[in-house]
Amino acid sequence: MANWFKKKKREIIAKDLSKTALKRIDYPPKIILAWSKAIEGNDELMLWLKENGYEELTMATFAIYLKEDARNWLQDNGYAHLLAMINAAEGNESAQQWLKVHDFEILYHVALAVEEEQSSWDWLGKNAPIDLFLLAKSIKRIKDQIEENHNDIHTFRQDI
Repeated sequence: MANWFKKKKREIIAKDLSKTALKRIDYPPKIILAWSKAIEGNDELMLWLKENGYEELTMATFAIYLKEDARNWLQDNGYAHLLAMINAAEGNESAQQWLKVHDFEILYHVALAVEEEQSSWDWLGKNAPIDLFLLAKSIKRIKDQIEENHNDIHTFRQDI
């Protein structure tokens, strides 16, 4: 019965992602940390990211909060790999596989860590800088809150 309350997850079709010309996403640690705080609700950092050339990170934040227009923006503007990471973090196995096949190992492990895969937390701890570990923690915290709201009869279908 609990599955009935879960929001239907957006399907990702791997062949569509493969056709997208992908833009670079190598950010300095301070940008990843700012993004983590923006995900957690820091509106000042969200605005700073948007006004300083990181619109894709603001859109990815909105996509984490289940905003469909932001997901479409990521797909249409060369950030399908960020969209795949977000979908993979929501349990979408097609997106998880796409990340693996296309050598987005860090995004893959961030997504699976959000999905509570202990081996991915271990991998991030050994192979990724601390800013990416903290990013995964921030995304997980928000995704857990969204899931809790979707399953709570008092907040049913409210996204944080």
